[in-house]
Amino acid sequence: MCHHTTPCPDAVNDARDLAAVASSHPEQGWSLLCNGVVLFDDDGELLPDGSAVRRHHTWLTPELASR
Repeated sequence: MCHHTTPCPDAVNDARDLAAVASSHPEQGWSLLCNGVVLFDDDGELLPDGSAVRRHHTWLTPELASR
């Protein structure tokens, strides 16, 4: 799906949310990435096959997350 010179991570890659934004809708809280993933502002994702990925990032350092 991605046509960039350096291809973006595909939808099954763990780094899929680093793909380029194809369509941004900040007023609605989501963006469509060039790999077909819908990325929501709350860190959730909807994959092209229809499966959902809940919030999965830890934004704290390991030291702070363990407290």
